[in-house]
Amino acid sequence: MKTISENNQNLNAEDSLDADTGSMTLIEHLIELRKRLITSLLSIGGIFICLVWFANDIYTLVSKPIRDVLPDGSTMIATEITSTFFAPFKLTLFVAFILSAPVILHQIWRFISPGLYAHEKKIAIPLLTSSVLLFYLGIAFAYFVIFPIVMNFFAYVGPEDIKLTPDINLYLNIALKLFFAFGFAFEIPVATLLLIWSGITTTERLSEMRRYVFLFCFIFGMLLTPPDIISQTLLAIPMWLLFEGGIFLAKILPLKTKPAD
Repeated sequence: MKTISENNQNLNAEDSLDADTGSMTLIEHLIELRKRLITSLLSIGGIFICLVWFANDIYTLVSKPIRDVLPDGSTMIATEITSTFFAPFKLTLFVAFILSAPVILHQIWRFISPGLYAHEKKIAIPLLTSSVLLFYLGIAFAYFVIFPIVMNFFAYVGPEDIKLTPDINLYLNIALKLFFAFGFAFEIPVATLLLIWSGITTTERLSEMRRYVFLFCFIFGMLLTPPDIISQTLLAIPMWLLFEGGIFLAKILPLKTKPAD
């Protein structure tokens, strides 16, 4: 049977081997980076080509929350001639980017993994997977929860004699802003874990900064959402809860350090 010291030596050798595979020249790194970027762009382009024929259907689906609250006889409008083409086109490109996120993260993983130790790889893979799922969850939360609330607010808060006819391009800008805001906001638990595991901060220090984080969440919500207190609050509160969730996970999932030499 192997002794404990022999097992530790094997683990250290495995870690050293992984680190050695990352010893590349600057030119080799740039070539590898170009390869990963091209693969990612091809993934986005391929999905976009498959979806572009359904661009109008995709826009119809995304615009459903605002169309559901429009008064009878009211409809969305296009104030620019090119909006009827470019609005669905831009939305389809965004959807292609979102759907290709697993491929993009896989390419990022392929680029950085040669420079990681084996114990770091075991952490990185779940984090990358969680990042994709959380980003999708943030977008789904924005569409199914936030959009109906915000659109109802805007539809009924105005004067009764004003007919609501939203512009398709302006609506898309708001929708994309909310998608990105909630998608990135849902990455907070992963970011919190990385800050703690990397040694930049600790759970105790972050716990002491709760009041500042709470304030930052509302400032972030104010900058990335439409200028109303409803959407700002609906973004800030989940951000703060996700921050607390990240601290909780860091306490129950402590980082396993590299075996001593």
